[in-house]
Amino acid sequence: MDETYDVIVLGTGLKESVLSGLMSVNGKKVLHLDKNKYYGGESASLTPLTELFKHCNREAEDIPESMGRGRDWNVDLIPKFLMATGKLVTVLINSGVTRYLEFKSVEGSYVFKKGKVHKVPATEKEAISSSLFGLVEKTKFQAFLKYIVEFNPDDLKDEVDPEKTTAKELYKRFDLDESTIDFTGHAIALYRDDSYLNEPCGKTIKRIKLYSESLARYGKSPYLYPMYGLGELPQGFARLSAIYGGTYMLDKPIDEIVVDQDGKVTGVKSGDETAKCSMVIGDPTYFPERVKKAGQVVRAICLLDHPVPNTSEAASCQIIIPQSQVNRKSDIYVLVVSHAHHVATKGHYIALVATTVETDNPEDELAPGLDLLGPIIKKFVSVSDMYEPNDDGKENKIFISCSYDATTHFETVLDDIQDIYLRATGEPIDFSKVQHDLEISKDSQ
Repeated sequence: MDETYDVIVLGTGLKESVLSGLMSVNGKKVLHLDKNKYYGGESASLTPLTELFKHCNREAEDIPESMGRGRDWNVDLIPKFLMATGKLVTVLINSGVTRYLEFKSVEGSYVFKKGKVHKVPATEKEAISSSLFGLVEKTKFQAFLKYIVEFNPDDLKDEVDPEKTTAKELYKRFDLDESTIDFTGHAIALYRDDSYLNEPCGKTIKRIKLYSESLARYGKSPYLYPMYGLGELPQGFARLSAIYGGTYMLDKPIDEIVVDQDGKVTGVKSGDETAKCSMVIGDPTYFPERVKKAGQVVRAICLLDHPVPNTSEAASCQIIIPQSQVNRKSDIYVLVVSHAHHVATKGHYIALVATTVETDNPEDELAPGLDLLGPIIKKFVSVSDMYEPNDDGKENKIFISCSYDATTHFETVLDDIQDIYLRATGEPIDFSKVQHDLEISKDSQ
């Protein structure tokens, strides 16, 4: 460890692992350290099932025999889905990490409205048959989707300017009602609140297009999920980094971030060893004095022996409960995976319910999502603080990621990865070199 590196990365969470892999591919000498004995950090997958019970301070003897072999379970602490044509998938393809992974398409995307779960329509055909709205509203929404799919910012033919027209004005153009706007913004464009309505509509158009294009790629939903859980992702990038000369060390305590008299990082100390570097990247847990609290997330990992009701017995799905439907400021997210992804024993399902904490009773805030699941065999509730860096790191060369939010998709994770990469290198990630598609499990259709 007593060597000089271009970059030292602390923590093997997905964000840090992606950045480590990208830095290695670009010729940087990388040292990647983790204080834990396992990959993934906060976004780890725990196996066997006893590890989940230990992590949540529960007795392993509490596991019912009906749940089968513990080693057949791989439980993500913070599960998230990938958009099929999203930028994270592009990074996976461009970097070659896909050679280590296999994905399965998620079977359904749903939204909660007026006490019921509805499939999210993202095509003109689905809009016609959707139970979300009446006949007149279906026609208007169908016209809206057609307009978005055909929208070309380089060939503006009407008064909609993606840089000036607000999202609210765009919706008004098609006379969409508040309910339609609600599920479009939260379940298709995947916004976490309604502040976007007063912002230029260009980003909203791109988000809806991404959803539609991702849905068209594999069919059942716009989302993908890796076989055997998300823990495969950071390990895939670890292999990539190693191929390009990166060095990995697990179970390595970090005693000090060494800086010079000007406050610029010069290395990382662990025990009697000090690795020198010109840049450090890491998750907030390694920099308690350099981050600030940005809120809290409450999550419930639920083990089930049945599919979630009203989802057509889907082996996997996402349900978004928009804030306005339950009188909240933040959406509630439900994610479901199962034995179909080799993360549970046959006939069993893992559901995550998550939201941003707004009250003094975080678990109570999950009730609308938990109520959708039916009988729960075991439930593990946790409340996590969210942190963000105090500065952008450009002066001290210490680049810190933000904590994972409540969303059950990777779009906000990729935003943070892009931002850190740009600040650290001065260049954006190149997404222009896609040469092939992801390998999707043959039984995913």
